[in-house]
Amino acid sequence: MIDAKHVSGVKLLFFLCAALWTRIEVAAFPSPTGLRAKSWSSSRSGRRTHKSSRVSSLYMGMKINIRIVGRKSSEPWLEEGCEMYETRLRPSNVEVETTWHKDNPALIKGVEGDQSKGHSIVLLDPLGATKTSERFTEDMYEWLDRGGSRLSFVIGGAEGLPSELKYPAQGSKPAMISLSALTFTHQFARMLLIEQIYRATEIRKGSGYHK
Repeated sequence: MIDAKHVSGVKLLFFLCAALWTRIEVAAFPSPTGLRAKSWSSSRSGRRTHKSSRVSSLYMGMKINIRIVGRKSSEPWLEEGCEMYETRLRPSNVEVETTWHKDNPALIKGVEGDQSKGHSIVLLDPLGATKTSERFTEDMYEWLDRGGSRLSFVIGGAEGLPSELKYPAQGSKPAMISLSALTFTHQFARMLLIEQIYRATEIRKGSGYHK
């Protein structure tokens, strides 16, 4: 004999699942600006109303590529510093990698490849806009959103960035920022940038790292 209490429990569970399914449907699909989601909710009249919201980039695999002219620093402490921040970024679902280019033509080719894929491009140059860490945080996540969670920072060599990147003959001019009015080696600028990327994720979380 089937227990009546057991039947009632099964019916209740089925009813709750059915109600939840009819109230919430999520359809996510990739777009040029990242992932978007569609959701529906039931109205009092019984009709389903539609609302659209952008899925937070924090729930996606974000990839940041630092393209730089030159070669890895021979100073171990610089590499250790970069690796430390790269490791700290992983729990925030942010992957940072560095691509070294032997010269400007190779750098330009790499940047053009990123642009063809729809990635956001940000140039580091003394003529670029200076930003507070808070503003950098806002802009970084906006760049990631525009680039489908893909962002490339570009650092020039000892002579700076080639004019082909700063003043392209075709297309829109890339965003250009300056880390400081001071002059740094491109290897040191790389570590400063990675630290700011990490700081941005901590500002976004509201942790005590940024004070």
